Amino acid sequence: MKTKLLLVALPFLAFLSSPAFAQDENALTEEQARAEAQAKWDAFMQSLAWQDQGTGELKEWATIEIPDGFRYLDGEDASRLMQAYGNLPSEYEGLIATNDLDWLVLFQFDPTGYVKDDEKDELDPDALLDQLKENQEAGNQYRREQGLAPMYIDGWAMEPRYNEYTNNLEWGLLLRSGDNPNPFVNYETKLLGREGVMEVTLICDLEDMQMILPNYQDLLLGHQYKEGKSYAEYRQGDKIAEYGLTALIAGGALYGAAKLGFLGTILAFGKKFLKFIIIGLVAIGAAFKKFFARMSGREVVDEQKDTPAS
Repeated sequence: MKTKLLLVALPFLAFLSSPAFAQDENALTEEQARAEAQAKWDAFMQSLAWQDQGTGELKEWATIEIPDGFRYLDGEDASRLMQAYGNLPSEYEGLIATNDLDWLVLFQFDPTGYVKDDEKDELDPDALLDQLKENQEAGNQYRREQGLAPMYIDGWAMEPRYNEYTNNLEWGLLLRSGDNPNPFVNYETKLLGREGVMEVTLICDLEDMQMILPNYQDLLLGHQYKEGKSYAEYRQGDKIAEYGLTALIAGGALYGAAKLGFLGTILAFGKKFLKFIIIGLVAIGAAFKKFFARMSGREVVDEQKDTPAS
């Protein structure tokens, strides 16, 4: 997962955090403050180039069909929206959400190379969960440095599973943020491709997850790698990833995704407008992937001689 410092003008966040807002807040009634903040937010949302039909382009890697009731943003606008929700700057291939933004799906491509699936029968949910809990303090240290609340792993919302016919790896974690006792779901799907992995994150409320999952799975059926980039199109000499499926979970799950309330949004809109917070732990995630690659005995090999597992 790649993260860059993007300087994007976000009028809604600037408005909420400005001294003028703090000064005027006392002079305005709650209803007036809510209406003014709503107007700022509406203007920002209208500035985004939403696409509500056809096919969304996930940059050079893939496409996603846009079903009825959904709308799509390209990578640049997806980054702007996620920053408006209070997230750190990050690059995305795209974002698809329900029209009412009740839940959304983020796409990020990791050009790590062809990930062998020879560990598909060796995934140990208990061992992986123990390792994730051991690793979480490293992630929390990073969050604290960024002024964000720590996150804690409560268990699996769904244990890891791999579909060797579609080359999809997926799992769901139950997480808590700070002192908040209410868990949320970090639901991850890794769509293996010839040149890397499309990392898909579903962000939703825990109580809605079971209802949403069938629609989410149907949505992913509309994801297609572009010609020459699918997992089945591997060719001798292609770049091979340094790690396998275990590391995708143990390293990748350090990316915390939460549907939390950004303070200004809560003040302005109330509970109805609780929004999505995510954070990518780039260096930490990559380090743990390499660690698991070494632990599994996987080494960097001559790309001209290596071949994928059958």
